[in-house]
Amino acid sequence: MGIRNKIIGLFVLSLVGCSPQAPKQVAEQALFQVSTIDALMQGVFDGNTKLSELAKKGDFGIGTLNALDGELVLENGQFFQVKSDGKVYRPSGETLTPFASVVKFAPEDSMEVHGLDFPKLKLLIYSLMKSTNYFYAVRLDGEFESVHTLSVPAQQKPYPELVVVTRNQPEFNIPKTHGKLTGFFCPEFVKGINISGYHLHFLSDDKTSGGHLLDFQLKSGMLKLDRISKFEMQLPESGDFQKSDFKTDRSAQVKEAESK
Repeated sequence: MGIRNKIIGLFVLSLVGCSPQAPKQVAEQALFQVSTIDALMQGVFDGNTKLSELAKKGDFGIGTLNALDGELVLENGQFFQVKSDGKVYRPSGETLTPFASVVKFAPEDSMEVHGLDFPKLKLLIYSLMKSTNYFYAVRLDGEFESVHTLSVPAQQKPYPELVVVTRNQPEFNIPKTHGKLTGFFCPEFVKGINISGYHLHFLSDDKTSGGHLLDFQLKSGMLKLDRISKFEMQLPESGDFQKSDFKTDRSAQVKEAESK
């Protein structure tokens, strides 16, 4: 195990070109979540929380919008919506979300990084984690050689299951651009509640492109991590949620939906 960690450390230093900064004291903040991923998997797409209310819980985060209308990014306290046409819109505070995760972003770790893709980013973050049993907010600002994303089209009732929707999503290959990756790493024990592992969205700095992240190639940028040890959740009051089945293990469906 010690040899493996040394190998990872050497590999990481080759990516970042410098040693990571010493971790700062973890800020007292909580990850706030609307609904559960298993509810979304079953087609509970009706929004139940206004974005104006969600903004009180954090200034950083991701999610989706009412009727599953695109990918949501909360960046520096402002909401952006990437619809299935690949364009970026500004939703109003009255817009509802059926599923979202937000936090008041206060990173403890930051470092310059170079030449990353998605697998290398995961390896780098793994090496920086105190433990994989916490939540981590992840932000990567930088110059990208390319970004591969997708979005989801708005649905009509009766809503299908999410895994059916994600089998036919528009994808976008974004060429050289400056932008931000925003999202979370969630621990294994949240299966059924959120997506265990990584869930990231992309938004270009000029606010013309973005979406759910599939892969990327980074030239250079700044990685910031925020370890989170508190969790809050608001459950929907809708009948659809009340009738949902939470006994079935939907891990395989979640994996399929997230990896397209």
